[in-house]
Amino acid sequence: MNNKDFLFELGTEEIPAGYIGNAVQKLEEVITQALSEYKLSYEKIDKYSTPRRMAIMIKALQTRQTDEIIEKVGPAKKIAVDAEGNLTKPGMGFVQGAKASQDDVFFKETPKGEYIAVRMEIKGKSAEELLPEIIKTAISKTNYPKSMKWGAGKTYFARPIRWMLCLLDNKILDIEYAGVKASNQSYGNRFYQQKEALLIDDLKRYLEILRENFVIAERDERKQMISEQMVALYQNNDHQIMEDLRLLEQVTDLVEYPTAVIASFNEKYLSLPEKIITSTLSQNQKYFAVLDKDNKLSNNFVFISNGDPQHSDIIRKGNEKVVQARLEDASFYYAEDVKKSLDTYVEKLKDVVFQAQLGTVFEKTERIGAICQYICEKLALESTEKRRVMQAAYLCKADLVSLMLGEKEFTKLQGYIGMHYALHSGEDEAVALAIYEHYSPRGQNDALPTSQIGAIVAIADKIDTVCGIIGADMIPTGSQDPFALRRSANGVVQIIQDRQMDINVIELVDFVFALLTDKLKERDHNINIVKDFVQQRMHWLMEQNGFAYDLIDSLSHIEWTNILDIKRRLEDLQEFRQKDDFIKLVLGFKRVSNIIEKDKAENKIDEALLQAGAEKELYQNFITLKDKLQAYLKTKEYRNALAELLPFSQYIDKFFDDVLVNCEYEQVKTNRYALLKAIRMSFLDIADISKIVIEND
Repeated sequence: MNNKDFLFELGTEEIPAGYIGNAVQKLEEVITQALSEYKLSYEKIDKYSTPRRMAIMIKALQTRQTDEIIEKVGPAKKIAVDAEGNLTKPGMGFVQGAKASQDDVFFKETPKGEYIAVRMEIKGKSAEELLPEIIKTAISKTNYPKSMKWGAGKTYFARPIRWMLCLLDNKILDIEYAGVKASNQSYGNRFYQQKEALLIDDLKRYLEILRENFVIAERDERKQMISEQMVALYQNNDHQIMEDLRLLEQVTDLVEYPTAVIASFNEKYLSLPEKIITSTLSQNQKYFAVLDKDNKLSNNFVFISNGDPQHSDIIRKGNEKVVQARLEDASFYYAEDVKKSLDTYVEKLKDVVFQAQLGTVFEKTERIGAICQYICEKLALESTEKRRVMQAAYLCKADLVSLMLGEKEFTKLQGYIGMHYALHSGEDEAVALAIYEHYSPRGQNDALPTSQIGAIVAIADKIDTVCGIIGADMIPTGSQDPFALRRSANGVVQIIQDRQMDINVIELVDFVFALLTDKLKERDHNINIVKDFVQQRMHWLMEQNGFAYDLIDSLSHIEWTNILDIKRRLEDLQEFRQKDDFIKLVLGFKRVSNIIEKDKAENKIDEALLQAGAEKELYQNFITLKDKLQAYLKTKEYRNALAELLPFSQYIDKFFDDVLVNCEYEQVKTNRYALLKAIRMSFLDIADISKIVIEND
């Protein structure tokens, strides 16, 4: 059986850069899974992509499924066949269910007797028959954040499909999708006037033919070209391109044949805050900023052209014109905004709705201030620091109604703009920095606030959002989290841990809900949802800290209120779990937990019923232990408490060795259960160590 190469290329209008990676990955996954299900082997699969195409190349694909002999055994012969030798209803049902015919029936002798069976020869299908359906299914399963419909058809896709190349060696497969029939033709780079179709008459030359027509289909090669070209631009220069790995990934999916080109803007715009310029270049235009010899922003930038290098001067002028217009707008907004001090913008927040039920951004600002006041008191901040916190809280949202942000050009710079306007207004540098940092962390790997003032305002802003939005019945479910509540709650617990804040998070939630009383209808129900939600985020944080799931689980029975306290408990448990004595203690405690697991009775220990020996010894040592544990718990000395537990395992073991817990005397049995329950309850004040996994347990 000869293996053949297979090539599929889907040609489209330019697909947004952020869509391509996931789409081509999904295309490969669906095709790979289908080949596995159909038992078609292959040597390897390569995937290619550009803004106008997604392609899959399969090397040495098995051209036909192997024929199979399938044997299935059904019910006993006496059930499947009647006295005349005809199939009964159960027998016929078995044959039909196996998709066999009566000619395939035979009877098989087994140790349990004779059974009806069928044996069928399944002829393998050719890859040529199977591939069209595989490809159509794969295309339909590539999902996008937004899809579109074009023409009179009913198909939805990221962008209109324009061509489809589908070859098994050099044979065109019979596939049609969205009104486009498969062919042996592809297309080159449209910006190089490559309008004529390209005949792909040799799969081995596919990449070469595209390259000859200014298309680099291998994404990694294209990315490497961009990197090398940018380095070469400033190789003999004291300038350097500002590193931006995310932008590099984006521009790789914006071009088919990259050419890095240097351009510039008027030096007068360098007086603007740096991020306004870099945001204009990288976020709006997908251009790279350039640093001068002093590592400061220069008026150069680099763009990656998809056009003919011979026309780079014309392309450069067009790009410079766009940057000029954007920076001119930014310069105007900035000049107008700073004519007034930042605090004059706060009143305008009354005209901006935060959320219909929760009121305006001004009302949110007032709540942020009240929460900051609460946190400052809990942390016993000195008066100067507290004043700075309150000023930062008052101004933190003021930039939202500035021209710079109100015109929607630079919305991602909220906070940053506020910081610069605060400095321009003569505010304390610490206050200005806090205005910028109160949005941190903005993403999963983003930095946390570097100052205590910024940290407090950040916590206040985020916890207000979490309590308010969930309190208004907008609870995140699955992947649906439009207000990014998980990110906000993650930020709260991360900041508290990072700043070592001794704060009861559950009491903080209660305080915020008290501020929202007039806004919320289902207050009592939703406050519990928020508390659970925040505790889940604390669990997540402890996982991020590297604590094992069973250690975290051993504290799941207690209410997680103080992040520092929980972390301290886990650190001490982690240290002790390595000790041999602790392993013995865990095993003993598991025996205690298991024996009383189903007993719901609540009885007090009757000393008169305790018998001499191991039972009384366990009780007496428990009373001593209990007092010591309570003392250590009050001072949160968990390491000392655990150290007290270690020798106690000997009394548990001796008790189980010498005493029959489930004895025939009901009162004695009940009393022993009460003793074990009392021991378990004392242990639970520290941790439910029965949840800790012991190897070979």
